[in-house]
Amino acid sequence: MINQTPQQFIDFLKKENIKRFHFIYDEKKGKVIASHKQLQAVADFLDNDKRDFAKHEGLFFQLTEKYDILQGAFVHRTNRGQAAGGVRYWSYGSMEDYFRDGLRLAKGMCYKNALAGLWWGGGKGVMIHNPKFDKNDRELRDYVYSEYGLFLSTLKGCYVTAEDVGTNVEDMNKIFSNTRFTTCISPELGGSGNPSVPTAKGVISGMEAAVEIAGLGTLEGKTVAVQGTGNVGEPLIRFLFEKGAKKVIAADINPENIEKVNKLFPDKNLQARIVERGDNSILFEDVDIVAPCATGAGLNPESISKIKAKIVCGAANNQLEDSERDDKLLFEKGILYVPDFLTNRMGIVNCANEQYGYVNNDEMIEKHFDKNWEFSVFNMAYKILKESKENGTPPAETANKIADKLSLENHPITGHRSLKIIKSLIDK
Repeated sequence: MINQTPQQFIDFLKKENIKRFHFIYDEKKGKVIASHKQLQAVADFLDNDKRDFAKHEGLFFQLTEKYDILQGAFVHRTNRGQAAGGVRYWSYGSMEDYFRDGLRLAKGMCYKNALAGLWWGGGKGVMIHNPKFDKNDRELRDYVYSEYGLFLSTLKGCYVTAEDVGTNVEDMNKIFSNTRFTTCISPELGGSGNPSVPTAKGVISGMEAAVEIAGLGTLEGKTVAVQGTGNVGEPLIRFLFEKGAKKVIAADINPENIEKVNKLFPDKNLQARIVERGDNSILFEDVDIVAPCATGAGLNPESISKIKAKIVCGAANNQLEDSERDDKLLFEKGILYVPDFLTNRMGIVNCANEQYGYVNNDEMIEKHFDKNWEFSVFNMAYKILKESKENGTPPAETANKIADKLSLENHPITGHRSLKIIKSLIDK
């Protein structure tokens, strides 16, 4: 079942007349409980997986009525508050790829929120694109995201969604039309809109911590390779040139993105090229810093062996294919890796602040770039990289240890309320 293609799995669900299903981790029994006995094979896979499943509190799914699109909400840990993280709309070759991506993303959000000092847990929405349909069709998107909003409302607030890869502000508005458990809606509706610019600024802070730890001074005069020139990659390139970067090499699978950055920086030392999906050659450029800002799992034994840069610091979620193995490989090769869930926090920070209204030059945003606040991106990155160097432990391992401890702290007002919500969903 795990090895099935998404369409094969969807056909199975339709045959069994299963529209909605879930998997819940039972702490007392120490095992995953499936909502339907027909799905026990998936529960067994989760129970036996030692790589990506980390006692996630709940995984919830539904099949849309019209387009055979599977929608999911992955909830990792909610001690600090409601699980929060964006909804991704993506294509997957197998159900294992889909489940693993959701599991990694949810855990990554949990640790990201904890290190950012947010009183939110970790979660992620993931929808599988059906290749039979045009994903750019507005009618399809309106339906799919409206349906996702209804799905979220049935989860009673244990998970709050936002924008992620494959999803835009207009999509978020459609989700919002059917639920209040969302952030990153358009400013016209009271939201913060696209959080990509502050995310790019956070990556810059991570880079600055890394070059200082590495004894390389500042970003001035550095050469940087940027993988992905979309919502985050584009402003990242701008910030790099503002910091005095000597040269930026960029790559993207979307010709429109490449055309756009070339027009934006005509007088800068920018080399931008179009690549095919799966082409990671940009990571192997002879530069000071590599910034993965596309999709995840691009750092693995094969790609790491070809990296020439001294530092890896980017915005993409789950850059390591295997967090433990690849973190160690980078460390052993002498490459300074800044954990992605630390540097790309600003999207979720932006979302977290929506409920408190807006002010110009918001100090709740700016403090994340302030070197005087202990939980700022720079200071947390510097602390983690310094401890990693002194203790001889890879940086992601060091960051995970700190984040794991923080993620177990209960919300000071509501306690572990979302776990009670999850239990109420399956006890009804």
